[in-house]
Amino acid sequence: MTVAEDEKDRGGGKRKEEGKRQGNSNLIRQIEAILYLKAKPTTLREIASITGYPLQEVEEALMGLMADYAYRETALEIVEREGGYCLQLQPVYHSLLENLMPAELNKATLKTLAAIALKSPILQSELVSLRGSVAYQHVNELVALGFVRKRRQKDGKSYWLEVTDKFRRYFEIKSPPP
Repeated sequence: MTVAEDEKDRGGGKRKEEGKRQGNSNLIRQIEAILYLKAKPTTLREIASITGYPLQEVEEALMGLMADYAYRETALEIVEREGGYCLQLQPVYHSLLENLMPAELNKATLKTLAAIALKSPILQSELVSLRGSVAYQHVNELVALGFVRKRRQKDGKSYWLEVTDKFRRYFEIKSPPP
């Protein structure tokens, strides 16, 4: 083999390796997107099924992605749990959740919040007439989460309820004109 043939042969090998890395890079991005979108533990088999890649390639790409997250020192991490792998916020940042994300609201509480938002401001006594006495509990929960503000009625025993700026920011609702 001549030197020129040897260099050409090595160049072809380099192109193959680059093609493999690009394919691997695409797989890595797909895995990252799947873990983000699923937001729950996902098995290697599920990922392989979704991406169409062989199980071994998926496992190698996932291990590389996990190492990349560890190396970059981001607020996110990929961990193995019972049921598969998941992309999650590192525990050191969990305290941010309290300020940025509300607790899970059940359907009844969400309906109460919707009633307050639609009629804001609304008297608590009127809300209780609409939603029943369970609305008192919902209002307390919504006030604690910062979605509703409660102020005493000047000439009565009830409270005025209105949604807060936090509610508007969270649900991406523009403030009404003054």
